[in-house]
Amino acid sequence: MSLSSSRFTRRRVLALSGFTAAAGLLRAGTVWATEGPSSYTPTWPSVDQHPPAPEWFQDAKFGIYFHWGVFSVPAFGNEWYPRNMYIGGSNENRHHIATYGDPSAWPYHNFINGARDKAGNWVQFAPRLKSAGGDFDPGEWAQLFADAGAKFAGPVAEHHDGYSMWNSAVNEWNSVRTGPKLDLVGLHAAAIRAKGLKFVVSLHHAYNFTGFYDRVPAQSDPGLRKLYGQLGRAPENQLWFEKLKEVIDGYQPDIVWQDFNLPQVDEAQRLNFLAYYFNRAVAWNKDVVSTYKDGLNNRGSVFDFERGGPAGIQQPFWLTDDSISSSSWCYTVGIGYYSLNAMLHSLLDRVSKNGNMLLNIAPMADGTIPGGQRAILLGIGDYLKRFGESVYATRAWTAYGEGPTQMGGGSFVQPREGTNRDIRFTRSKDNTVLYATVMGWPGSTLSITTLDSGRIDLGSLASVRLLGSTAGTYVDLPTRNQNGSGLHIAMPSAAAPFAAPAYVVKLTFAGQIPALGAAPVPTGWSRITNAATGLALDSGGNVASGSRLKQWNWDGSANLQWQLVPLGGEWYRIVNRTNGMVADSWGNSANGAACQQAAWNGGANQQWRLNGVGGGRHQVINRGTGTALDSLGDSTAGSGVAMWAPNSSANNHWAIAAV
Repeated sequence: MSLSSSRFTRRRVLALSGFTAAAGLLRAGTVWATEGPSSYTPTWPSVDQHPPAPEWFQDAKFGIYFHWGVFSVPAFGNEWYPRNMYIGGSNENRHHIATYGDPSAWPYHNFINGARDKAGNWVQFAPRLKSAGGDFDPGEWAQLFADAGAKFAGPVAEHHDGYSMWNSAVNEWNSVRTGPKLDLVGLHAAAIRAKGLKFVVSLHHAYNFTGFYDRVPAQSDPGLRKLYGQLGRAPENQLWFEKLKEVIDGYQPDIVWQDFNLPQVDEAQRLNFLAYYFNRAVAWNKDVVSTYKDGLNNRGSVFDFERGGPAGIQQPFWLTDDSISSSSWCYTVGIGYYSLNAMLHSLLDRVSKNGNMLLNIAPMADGTIPGGQRAILLGIGDYLKRFGESVYATRAWTAYGEGPTQMGGGSFVQPREGTNRDIRFTRSKDNTVLYATVMGWPGSTLSITTLDSGRIDLGSLASVRLLGSTAGTYVDLPTRNQNGSGLHIAMPSAAAPFAAPAYVVKLTFAGQIPALGAAPVPTGWSRITNAATGLALDSGGNVASGSRLKQWNWDGSANLQWQLVPLGGEWYRIVNRTNGMVADSWGNSANGAACQQAAWNGGANQQWRLNGVGGGRHQVINRGTGTALDSLGDSTAGSGVAMWAPNSSANNHWAIAAV
């Protein structure tokens, strides 16, 4: 049997005598760590068989990484300083000229090699270990990450600037040959794993040669051409892959996280990376995760939302990377931070929607983690230590939650603090316990409208308890009643009995959590949100009849508000609040046909029915064509809405919630 064509369930004991797979010798009796092929080839059909989100990753929920490197030295603007210092008239350019000199005379690589600024100070990225009299201690960092409740952590191994934070043989611009003369990735890997955490590395180097340094003059020195992404397409693509190979072979990362612009990397090299990484994982006999923002897919890798997440539950399992600061991903003088509650509530929201959060912090160039960042991390850790049973190793339920605060809805949606009317759900993996997390003390009664008598039968509800102020303690909540407006639980007191950023009620059932029925169609104005993109149906405002319907990030505007007006039987017209026009298929039944809007004329092309698909979602099916509203999976704000045959794709599913 050929290794490339075989597929083993690697949770079984293989009854094979020795053979080689991905440079690892397998013997009879080997116990595989996961399910998946025994080897991969650099083709999409092969790498798409890789299980993208192993159980440990779905259990972990929270990780930490850090933008720390040469760009941390100027501590000005943000981590794009290396690019922006070359853009004439930019804030970074003016700061650089005033502090160091013109970039033509004081270039970016002086931050690596070391040079004196205008004031005569020696400037270089050269953090020293505490054991050598400096301020950097990777063990202390790792302990902080563990205390913060992170289950995976690791460094930006290389940012857009082209500086490798490991002992690289293919890139002389690295932290062993220059600057600190330390293998920073290696030090972090050892310290983080010593605390029992999984190790993540992030690589941002696709943009190094595809646009980041486009304002840097052409370099004559071969080494500088490498640093500034000027080697030419073929060598740059090969270097992109070789750097990944070095990190994979040298540090065996559990997660390889990649930043944007992968479509600008040759497809053959992207496939080489995936096959190489997955084959090495087979040899290591462990589960690994590859993440992406573009250029890969969610069949073998995990999609990452930058600073955001979907508006509702999204399949398959996903990730967001967010930062502790709104102003910069790296340390800058005067950097500001989001509040503890905003960061923690965003984590709880993302977990409820079937995702993980990777939180970025911004250490100073010398290796100091500022106190404001430490305080937020320790606040998250305190919460997770006390109430972690409702977060770790849980799964998203049928509904993610309820409440007035909109969180998520795409990328670049800032973290928001919830209120005492915002609730997020998780469930135990065996589906017998439902956790309702309230983002503030609800007062003497907690009302959960999702659990009304018309949607769920709570006859098998065995107990309701409040998670106590310390881990493993509970307060029984025996008084409760359910009616058509929800489940109403008497709390221990009107005032919070202890301080916490959020409070958790644990509902334990005798058997499986009962199925949740579809939510009733709102009678007033509604938000119609796509399950795949997290974007809301948008009219575009006061536009001409025949204009295409779009999607947009939810902002509460009237353009995004719709009323489903009953027409009798199962049919509705869908009316926009801004322009009064209705959704119209225009009679085009072809897959991909544009969905448009027009004045109401009563025709079948303007009539729609809702087909519940579970999880509070619906297909929105047109009477005239039989096709359904579809986002086409395009999460770009402003992208058009189309018609498509009803199917199981999340592109075809919509959540309808009262505004």
